[in-house]
Amino acid sequence: MNRSLTLATALCLTMTLTSHVIHAQSSNPALLQPEHIFELEYADDPRISPDGSEIVYVRTSMDIMTDRAQTNLWITNYDGSGHRPLVTGDGNYTSPRWSPDGKRLLYIATDERGKRQIFLRWMDNGQTTMLTRLQKSPGGVSWSPNSQWIAFNMFVPEPAKPFADLPNQPEGAKWAPPATTYERLIYRRDVGGFLPLGHSQIFIIPAEGGTPRQMTASPYNHEGTPQWTPDSQHLLISANRRDDWEYRSLDSEVYEIDIVDKSVQQITDRRGPDNNPVASPDGQLIAYTGFDDRFQGYQVDKLYVMSRDGSGSKLIADQLDRDIQNLQWSANGQGLFFQYDTEGNTRVAFVTLDGEVTDLATNVGGLSLGRPYSGALFTVARDGRFAFTHSTPKHPADVATGGVDGQTRRITHLNDDLLSQVDQGEVEEVWYSSSHDGLSIQGWIVKPPEFDTNRKYPLILEIHGGPFSNYGDRFAAEYQLYAAAGFVVLYTNPRGSTSYGQDFGNAIHHAYPGNDYYDLMSGVDELISRGYIDEKQLFVTGASGGGVLSSWIVGHTDRFAGAAVQKPVVNWYSWVLTADMGGTGGLNYWLPDAPWNALEHYMQRSPIHHVGNVVTPTMLITGEVDWRTPMSESEQFYQALKIQKIPAMLVRIPEGNHGFESRPSHLISKVQHILGWFNRYRN
Repeated sequence: MNRSLTLATALCLTMTLTSHVIHAQSSNPALLQPEHIFELEYADDPRISPDGSEIVYVRTSMDIMTDRAQTNLWITNYDGSGHRPLVTGDGNYTSPRWSPDGKRLLYIATDERGKRQIFLRWMDNGQTTMLTRLQKSPGGVSWSPNSQWIAFNMFVPEPAKPFADLPNQPEGAKWAPPATTYERLIYRRDVGGFLPLGHSQIFIIPAEGGTPRQMTASPYNHEGTPQWTPDSQHLLISANRRDDWEYRSLDSEVYEIDIVDKSVQQITDRRGPDNNPVASPDGQLIAYTGFDDRFQGYQVDKLYVMSRDGSGSKLIADQLDRDIQNLQWSANGQGLFFQYDTEGNTRVAFVTLDGEVTDLATNVGGLSLGRPYSGALFTVARDGRFAFTHSTPKHPADVATGGVDGQTRRITHLNDDLLSQVDQGEVEEVWYSSSHDGLSIQGWIVKPPEFDTNRKYPLILEIHGGPFSNYGDRFAAEYQLYAAAGFVVLYTNPRGSTSYGQDFGNAIHHAYPGNDYYDLMSGVDELISRGYIDEKQLFVTGASGGGVLSSWIVGHTDRFAGAAVQKPVVNWYSWVLTADMGGTGGLNYWLPDAPWNALEHYMQRSPIHHVGNVVTPTMLITGEVDWRTPMSESEQFYQALKIQKIPAMLVRIPEGNHGFESRPSHLISKVQHILGWFNRYRN
């Protein structure tokens, strides 16, 4: 925490904050303040030791001087005692991984050159060594069962060949930078920007260090965490090694790599993703997730178990109808631990090979500070005890523990020093029926501190992105700041959201945005019917998929006093041709055909087509290097509003990508700009 820094120091790092909003909030020190964002922390990637006695986790805090997250490694006993720092400093320490014998710990940190490297720590005496001298960052680090090898993935660049022959530049001349050429479908990514030539490959190194050995060399990406077989002689990976992998991005298969001769054997073969392979303790079975691809917007990840050679694949627990994630075999090989989302809550569960599912923990998550998205991690020890990230609407992720008896316990309280001193808004679950077809919709209401049912409050409808994702009963700093400013906040999971099954999620297939509009408006009507909402002070905001819906809403109703549209898609035609995923995932799964073959569909589903109906004062907020929902989308809507003389503001986030809120000052700036805009149009 950075308690010694003054309020003035914290505020100077934010971007053009709206002064009258800050003054209103600061008049009551018992309320959450914008500068408190820098004081929040959360637990991530909890790794329980093989014997279940200790847990190492990544403790993430916010550095107010660099305006970035800072990560260190902490350790605690299973019962919560002995909680202390393990590896700390300026190196941003991540990815702790126990050796199978529990005597050593791998982690990733920066070296003196600023490069990410793999380090090894002996747990008995704390001695540490750097195992690698890599030029690119490693990922997906995993131990072999015999503790002798370490596998990881890493990007391997390929030399670019100049296309055009140019004359030599005279010595001392200052010519313009040379042109860059691209011939790939996917040539830039959000966060990564314009992509260099090359692919992600699999490597292994001896556990005592040495020269990495490259296991794959084909012109395909081999990402994710390589999983070892029990004999420590083979690796299981999921990869898309199709020649047309750019055009069929989801069509991955399970492969086995022999670490001696580097041969790669394909194990699965179907149209659709086969992901996350994990070998059983005896090496006879492989569990994995995936589905038969029907090119629908939302398709549930199922659990399968097959023989080691790929034969006899069996669908397990199909009745669950939820995405199954994070597979981990029990030590006796009789079943698997996994996590899944249901009705806005993440759970840890156990499934037998006969498909019987038992829930073991709820309220798993808390890895998104700003908004209440799903996102969670857990790991299991040999004896069935496990550690997981735990969150409620009252706090971000802490470390919690559990076991096969279903008893859980929260063992850290990282934010009690801050959150015990401020009054948070109460969060209430709500269910209501959509006016379109009576579909049952789940949502949550965040009320201002000291809420009074006899008062009339302004309402903010906040819409999640995705669109195939979910909000839930998890901590959300943004909503607490809105509540502290006197707003009631409603957030919901309209049709298209995950955690309600495939039919619910796929209800917007080739119909987005559409009937989800009625789901959202029915939520607003539900709150108005409760008597504490001022109908003349309704506001709407949302980011990404929520930006799509908020820009759609203002083109279909005039009931909102103001809107803040965050990183939207307003024109599906231009998005398919400019976004990093538009020409692959978007075109193949969200839209019926190429835009030139389905112009009417594209326009009818594009908010820009309905912009002539907008009368609502509308702010647009987008990062300047956002390649997921490019700035040009916001610029189109903004320009169209200004042409019609509708009150509008364009907020550009310098150096901001699609997830620009990961920098604390950007998150604060976003909230304060939204509050400033809404307060301008409050009665």
